[in-house]
Amino acid sequence: MSIGSRRRPAKMAAMELRRRRLTDVEVAPLLEGLAVEYHSRYGSNDEMSHASAEEFDPPAGGFVVAIEDGVTVAGGGFRPLEPGVCEVKRMWTHPGHRRRGYAMQILEALEHDAREAGYKTLRLETGPAQPEAQAIAVARAATARAARIVRAAMPAVVAADVR
Repeated sequence: MSIGSRRRPAKMAAMELRRRRLTDVEVAPLLEGLAVEYHSRYGSNDEMSHASAEEFDPPAGGFVVAIEDGVTVAGGGFRPLEPGVCEVKRMWTHPGHRRRGYAMQILEALEHDAREAGYKTLRLETGPAQPEAQAIAVARAATARAARIVRAAMPAVVAADVR
């Protein structure tokens, strides 16, 4: 590229958000990728067994996937924790599709769905080896109404009012 020339941004394919159950075929690539990522960052672990698929089913839970050109590229869900409080789980973006704002769109959709389900607070926890997730949590908390960040040694916990 010569000095003074401008490189045009690559044209991005249209992305579609879809509400799905955790057991849906469109969610499977996300869960597989997330399991591989957890293993690469934390070694052998049982994180994927900490919540059952049914916990993400409506009306108490929800799951959203981002589809681009027929391929699942990102997603996440929420499940109930206690009355009025739910938590985000299984949030992941395919490495080839990161830094495009998909995670923030997923999180905003989850906030909307949690609000519609009657929750007052949506909690997002991240692990110590997930700086990208920590950055998203902090960025979202900075823009969410009545958001609180509790940062001990990590994981970072963000609880946002979803009214």
